[in-house]
Amino acid sequence: MRVLLVGGGGREHALARAIARSPALTRLYAAPGNPGIAEVAQCVDLKAGDVARLVEFAKREGIDLVVPGPEAPLVAGLADACAQAGIACAGPSRAAARLEGSKAFTKEIANAATIPTARWKRFDDRPGAEQKALDWVAQQGAPIVIKADGLAGGKGVVVAQSVAEAQEAVRRLGLPLVIEECLTGSEVSLFAFCAGEEAVLIGAARDHKRLEDGDRGPNTGGMGAVCPPPGFDRAAQEKALDLTVRPMLREMAKRGTPFRGVIFAGLMLTEDGPKLIEYNVRFGDPEAEALLPRLTSDLLPALRDLAGDRLGETPLAFSDEAAVSLVLAARGYPEAPRKGGVITGLEAAGAVEGVTVFQAGTRLGENGELVADGGRVLTLCAVAPTAEEARARAYEAAGRINWDDKVLRRDIGL
Repeated sequence: MRVLLVGGGGREHALARAIARSPALTRLYAAPGNPGIAEVAQCVDLKAGDVARLVEFAKREGIDLVVPGPEAPLVAGLADACAQAGIACAGPSRAAARLEGSKAFTKEIANAATIPTARWKRFDDRPGAEQKALDWVAQQGAPIVIKADGLAGGKGVVVAQSVAEAQEAVRRLGLPLVIEECLTGSEVSLFAFCAGEEAVLIGAARDHKRLEDGDRGPNTGGMGAVCPPPGFDRAAQEKALDLTVRPMLREMAKRGTPFRGVIFAGLMLTEDGPKLIEYNVRFGDPEAEALLPRLTSDLLPALRDLAGDRLGETPLAFSDEAAVSLVLAARGYPEAPRKGGVITGLEAAGAVEGVTVFQAGTRLGENGELVADGGRVLTLCAVAPTAEEARARAYEAAGRINWDDKVLRRDIGL
């Protein structure tokens, strides 16, 4: 198979490594990729959001399967364009990708399918809506959650602890917005392959969203993850799938916009059971970097079957070991990360037992050195018999990597 992987972050590096192991692979391209992905794939100078050029490249190179990494090209219609060109794509249509592209749409689906979720209210961008949102926040009180109703790279959510903080978030995020009650409990990320009304469980992880230790600071795209998440075993994952994913699939099919691809259900495990926070229409990041290193089966045939609506014909198998992924970010992330610092120590970090180094926001400098070029720069994944051992290995590896602006949380996995 000739495969085009779309994206260039840590999630895509994890996908590239998993796909590259497949005996079914003839050639792997990545658009745009990164220096780490270039070790296992041919990187091409195409932006992940340039749907027309991606499809043109796929046609010219005889691509058999397009594997989307990030959400933006799916929301922009990548799968639809691939279908029109007769190319298989392991991702949902533009209409189905609205599950991530619009927070309000997800809430409407959840309500229609009687999926438990937080109480919510949408504020559009008509004149006077901002003041109504500010008044609503004052009426509801805090804590309260403010969400940009659109793609925001994992950084469009504010869990406000005061009315003043919530009102500042309303002004900063802008309209349209979804404002909802703040759920309490343990947050988990649930992953499944879906086609039509069928869903096959992949697994689950627990992400650490806040920038600083102790879950303080701004929300980020994720600062680390643990897989599998404690207290959320396979049986609990299947029950959550029945409660929060399969009803959504039936509702989407009923509306004539069936979902096919990877679904990532963000859940809060409350005292009343799992409640839906949001849907994402792709693998998570950094969850993928904790999930995929535990994969013991061949990912590529499973992705091929998913794209062809042959769900479950090639089951996925994972080791019983635990994984901890640890993000090394650049100082100033998420608002204004510092770029340009030279990174050293990757080989030493990768020499720690069970550790894989995934590149995300990196580029090669003029002299071939590795340079920080993004907010989340590297993700280290450690796999070990226990979560405690995996955590120790991840932090040992992190200590071997250096650049001037490196920041990380010290409590991932605790």
